[in-house]
Amino acid sequence: MADDPPIDPAAPRATDFAEWRKDKQPSEVVDVENTISPKADDIPPNGGYGWVCVACCFFINGHTWGLNSSYAVFLSYYLSHNYFPGTSDLTYAFIGGLSISQALLIAPLGTWVIHVFGTRFCLHLGVFFETLSFVGASFATKQWHIILAQGLCFGWGMGFLFVASVGIIPQWFTTRRSFANAMTASGSGLGGLMYSLATQSMIDSLGLPWTFRILGIVTFAVNLTAANLLRDRNVQVGSRHKAFDIALLKRPEFLLLQGWSWFSMLGYVILIFSLPAYARSIGLTAKQGSILGAILNLGQMLGRPFIGLASDRWGRLNLATLFTFLCGVCCFTFWIPAEAASSPMGLLLFFAVVGGSLAGTFWCTIGAVGVEVVGLKDLPSGLSLTWVLMVPPTTFAEPIALLLRRKGAEWIYLPPQVFTACMYVGGALCIWVVRGWKVGELEELERRQEMQRSQEQSVLRTEKHVTGIGQDQDPLERARSQSISAAGWNSRDLLRRMVAWKIV
Repeated sequence: MADDPPIDPAAPRATDFAEWRKDKQPSEVVDVENTISPKADDIPPNGGYGWVCVACCFFINGHTWGLNSSYAVFLSYYLSHNYFPGTSDLTYAFIGGLSISQALLIAPLGTWVIHVFGTRFCLHLGVFFETLSFVGASFATKQWHIILAQGLCFGWGMGFLFVASVGIIPQWFTTRRSFANAMTASGSGLGGLMYSLATQSMIDSLGLPWTFRILGIVTFAVNLTAANLLRDRNVQVGSRHKAFDIALLKRPEFLLLQGWSWFSMLGYVILIFSLPAYARSIGLTAKQGSILGAILNLGQMLGRPFIGLASDRWGRLNLATLFTFLCGVCCFTFWIPAEAASSPMGLLLFFAVVGGSLAGTFWCTIGAVGVEVVGLKDLPSGLSLTWVLMVPPTTFAEPIALLLRRKGAEWIYLPPQVFTACMYVGGALCIWVVRGWKVGELEELERRQEMQRSQEQSVLRTEKHVTGIGQDQDPLERARSQSISAAGWNSRDLLRRMVAWKIV
């Protein structure tokens, strides 16, 4: 072009700079991404239409995970009625965990669908399968019918909706990211509250088939509307939608994140599915059991926004560690002694509110915590892998609880209760170690930024001139981030970092 500036023969060429960079360690290369201002459309608006997306995800969570929480009512009904002859208690418990595990197992396929066909197509797939599950369950007459409908098909619908929506909110927010995520997660609490009460009432008055049909109609209308209003920002943030990014498994912090998810899910699934059945085992009525399940979900709805606000203020890893640990403490101090209390219903109601607020800490912080561990660009890939790895604990948690039950007439649920509490404590220990790593990573990043500021301006100008067009930045960025991440695992200082106070 005639208007292009003449090429200076003395200017360094890209090939020359590439040779220079080969001999440099990641710590010696200037971080271009942090020295050049991002484009305006790459900056999250921290609100705006993002709040519409929060509302959409709120309702989707309410009509997927919240509705799934009402399986505790179905489970209590199945265990007390021989509705499907020949079906064992263990099979009924397996169905509830199967729906969650299928939602997580389908995550890599959902991630691939988003990459190829887009977010909205994935959402519509979820609406289709979830509606089909309720319609199919309403005509179920045999054991395998209900397993296919309420277990597999519902799990697929919930999975497609969840995978397509869970990564959207962090793209719209920065300083309010945890609060926005927690607001969407509280939708599952509201859904669980509503459907735990409504499901029991509909079963009593209309019977099981029409209960399924009504639930199918309602979820179809709500989820379809929310799916068509959601907007992602995948292009702006440069999201990498890899179904199986195995490289993440080489990172110790990511493996510990999976430990937190495993332990948390083992405790969470047992708690939400076992509380109504536990109430009946100590002499309370089915209606009281459904009320406890509803109040547990009310606690989740009320507690999750608070967890999000506190996380934004005091640190996402800090609060994930604290609240996960406190949930285990609540199980020890309030749930286990309920059977010996003079008013067990009163103590269980208190536990349902407090414990419910803390039980879902994983769900309302995993998005924001995931960004801290793997970064925003790799968040979809990291979450996809996380959901797959969570399949075993979500599948077998409730069967484990039933197998752990004692045969005696008293304290039947004591072993599952102790197991649940220990799982939350174990999860807190895992994420606490991740917190220590993160403190070390931030310290290393601050040190390198200080070194970068002290470099000669001529080197900085050369780096900008050669790489300003965006070539080869991704390998450089990855090498640098891996080097900083490894520095956080200095074992000599890890314990000091775990106990050091820092907002992370």
